[in-house]
Amino acid sequence: MDFKMHEYTHAIVGKVTPVLRLTDKANLNDARRQHDCYSRLLRELNVEVIEVDIGGTFPENVFLEDVAIICHGIALLPKPSTTADELKTKAIKEVLRKDLGQTIIEISDPDAKIMGSDVLFTGREFFVGICETSNEAGASAVAEAFPEFPCTPIKVSKGAQHLKKYITVAGPDILCVGASKEAKEMLKRMEREATFSYQTLSVTEDEAANCLYINGTLIHRAIEEIPESFKVFCEKIDFARRSICFSELANISTGLSACSLLVRKS
Repeated sequence: MDFKMHEYTHAIVGKVTPVLRLTDKANLNDARRQHDCYSRLLRELNVEVIEVDIGGTFPENVFLEDVAIICHGIALLPKPSTTADELKTKAIKEVLRKDLGQTIIEISDPDAKIMGSDVLFTGREFFVGICETSNEAGASAVAEAFPEFPCTPIKVSKGAQHLKKYITVAGPDILCVGASKEAKEMLKRMEREATFSYQTLSVTEDEAANCLYINGTLIHRAIEEIPESFKVFCEKIDFARRSICFSELANISTGLSACSLLVRKS
């Protein structure tokens, strides 16, 4: 495995505008604090954080993972479906191209649907969750953009959405998988179709399945949010771990992966 595939130099995050800091809604204040902690943790892991002001309303404007699929110096940009997405994509595209030197590929196929939250890159290959938000044509666009990696479409279980809500990378060749029936079904499909083999870390709560593996460190949610799964992480992971509170932001997103676009600048 190319371990550099999980090493990142930069992270693009949404900027929380000052006016929103004056809100007296507790959940928004908690969400802001959680976002601040998230950005601070990335910096502690030697990732340079680039804050981009993309307008819109908080917290929706800090969810960036659907804007681009980034790997090996290439950023694949899906066609925005709303005006808000268009503004987000425009702002992120400038940073990716000018500041981070990424080659931009924009999907031209009008039938292709793809979202970053449906695309899992293991470091060896891509899996694309086929559901309402991503289709076979979208998976083909991913395969064309990154021809050096196998790319496999995986049918997302009925009633489920976004592959990365249920399965993410928790370490070198390690997949973190939720305990729900849907998560287990998708894992079986992945194992059947995968080009490579992986170890599986099964967590008790589906909410714990979305984690981040960055620069040799696993980031997962705090003990008060995933008490049972926290024990699993403690027992099974023998490399660096960090945990953060993410409850408010997770309520309306895929999870930890939603709030940043990770880039390795060569």
